[in-house]
Amino acid sequence: MKKIAILGKPNVGKSSLFNRFLKQRKAITSDVAGTTRDVNASIMDFDGNAIEVLDTGGIDESSELFSKVKELSIKASQQADLVLYMVDGKLLPQEEDRALFYAISKKAKQCVLVINKIDNDKEKQRGWEFASFGAKESFMISASHNRGILALKAHILHALGLSSKASLQVDEDESLEEFLSQEEEVSEERKSINVGIIGRVNVGKSSLLNALLGSERSVVSSVAGTTIDPVDEEMEYEGQVIKFVDTAGIRRRSKIEGIERFALDRTKKVLEQSDIALLVLDVSEGFVELDERISSLVDKYSLGVIIVLNKWDIRAGEFEAIRSELKRKFRFLEYAPFLSVSAKNGRHIEEIKKKILEVYANYSFRIPTSRLNDCIAEATKRHQLPSDHGKIVRIYYATQYETCPPQIALVMNRPKALHFSYRRYLVNFLRDSFDFSGTPILISARGRKEQRAIEGEEE
Repeated sequence: MKKIAILGKPNVGKSSLFNRFLKQRKAITSDVAGTTRDVNASIMDFDGNAIEVLDTGGIDESSELFSKVKELSIKASQQADLVLYMVDGKLLPQEEDRALFYAISKKAKQCVLVINKIDNDKEKQRGWEFASFGAKESFMISASHNRGILALKAHILHALGLSSKASLQVDEDESLEEFLSQEEEVSEERKSINVGIIGRVNVGKSSLLNALLGSERSVVSSVAGTTIDPVDEEMEYEGQVIKFVDTAGIRRRSKIEGIERFALDRTKKVLEQSDIALLVLDVSEGFVELDERISSLVDKYSLGVIIVLNKWDIRAGEFEAIRSELKRKFRFLEYAPFLSVSAKNGRHIEEIKKKILEVYANYSFRIPTSRLNDCIAEATKRHQLPSDHGKIVRIYYATQYETCPPQIALVMNRPKALHFSYRRYLVNFLRDSFDFSGTPILISARGRKEQRAIEGEEE
């Protein structure tokens, strides 16, 4: 039987994670550091696989008692097939934690860094600081709020070479209602791919939705502005649920009247919840300025994007001419794939569905930290960072702290010196190194001032 051990310093939430895995309060949890002292073991079900999980005492040498606790914890880590080393995500990285993680990683068969107490999206920003640990794999979770648990479980199965025998989901158990009241991760990990269909009025968005679904779900009319309320419908394609939302067509601001003002507001709310936008353009006539303005919503909401050239059966020009105009007017979406489509006769409708899955895979892709840093190092080697008024600018390390879309932090000595042109160069270099077709890549520069202050105190 495979075995995993949960290690870390006192009061980082090891027992809370143990209980979360077990789905009952077997291990006592409290705010008092050192509550767990013995190794607490239980056989748990991970998606149909029996795995023994060891909850160890906090690693601390402040007394003879805790020195024994550490000894038992280290012994458990050496017996385990996988070690989950936990840290407190509400604190800045500690040098002692970093040293312990490194020492345990050297002797363990496999070791994953688990950053706990990331209770909301805002706190994820702090999680990237732990990239300095150099962990090959790391996960941000909240054991108490049930965030990130499914992703961690999926990785555990993969790392142990086990297959999924059932769907990863939280069991309904009335006796645990209070403990399992927050199921945020279920909605995050098992949610559908949300696809917003956007474009100006009368470009064929509703016809496209009907063609994608194979049914008359959305009212189609030659009257511009027929769709007011967003029309949403789900379908399953190759095992993945896709939720399409046909939004109201957008007019020039001066021509928006009455109820269409509410429709525009609702369209924006739809895009806030979307993963991918299908930008529908009418090729039966030339592209207009409003098309370009609507396309800017893709950037505003950081969406994956597929450009749909609709009404291809009555296109106004030849393929090369249309492609040339597309590249010229939508240069900022040069990373977006485009398809020539006819919602009326079904041309390339199936290809849209396939492309949605491809773009979403890129949109949710996480680059392993080691590969990311190798890539950034190669980029800076080929094209050196410009100096800042004669002073050398360095990138210490990089980490991808979020997906959907991919978001990367560069930890630098002079973060304000990262010019937008060099940022664009790095984005293009990443696109050449990985398949990021259809998705934006967000790069931010960060300093090490806070971390240096912590390290200085410990010295």
